[in-house]
Amino acid sequence: MDTDLAATLKRCAAAIADAEALLVTAGAGMGVDSGLPDFRGNEGFWKAYPALARSGTSFTEIASPAAFRADAARAWGFYGHRLQLYRDTVPHDGFRLLHAFADDMPRGAFVLTSNVDGQFQKAGFEPARVAEIHGSIHHLQCLQPCRDTIWEAAGFTPLVDESACRLHSEPPRCPHCGGIARPNILMFDDWDWIDTRSAAQREALAAWLERVKHLVVIEIGAGVDIPTIRRFSERTGGNLVRINPRAPDIPGHKGLSVPLGGLAALREIHRHWKLLRG
Repeated sequence: MDTDLAATLKRCAAAIADAEALLVTAGAGMGVDSGLPDFRGNEGFWKAYPALARSGTSFTEIASPAAFRADAARAWGFYGHRLQLYRDTVPHDGFRLLHAFADDMPRGAFVLTSNVDGQFQKAGFEPARVAEIHGSIHHLQCLQPCRDTIWEAAGFTPLVDESACRLHSEPPRCPHCGGIARPNILMFDDWDWIDTRSAAQREALAAWLERVKHLVVIEIGAGVDIPTIRRFSERTGGNLVRINPRAPDIPGHKGLSVPLGGLAALREIHRHWKLLRG
């Protein structure tokens, strides 16, 4: 490890040790160390879903309400596979290290994520302190939608033919109209996403931030193509630690850039943090 990076990691640990609260902001890169795909470009997407590669179907095409209206079994083949993948995935050790930081702070932690996988809740983060700005695959809504109702997907067990990317079991149904249900996720070209759950989460985050004076923000794996997470991280006013192996820079903003993957960076920062705490 070079001298500059080692010094930066020590400064990250000091910023965490001095903070009264931790805001974790996370993009798709957060799940990579757990073995989850992040779908950067069609090449990575098609490697994960060869059936869609054979038909030339892009991520933006399948991840849309139009895909459910055109062929619900195929759309649920994709989302049903993802749902089961996220249910089966064990969150990597970086989640535990973030917990350790937060448990040492008087105001604890809040999470803002663009991920829909529910991994933070699975790792033990309090659901009331997780804001999912793009929704959650673990919740459903009516495809139409017939009304603004959101419900949990816990009762839905998808049986998917991965070779064809098709759902072989019955798709979930709206409990009100009996029509096809879809994930409560903000998709591409999506005018029907019901955002009431995510809006309530964002309001809870805003109320929490108002009570915090000495904040540290640890941003992990947030991309530049859709920079919502990165911009939020920069606007909070807290000390920003940006962990990203491809785009660690913080143009025009003070902060600490760590050009490592999430788990590797958190392990090193945690090691220095423990030394500071004695």
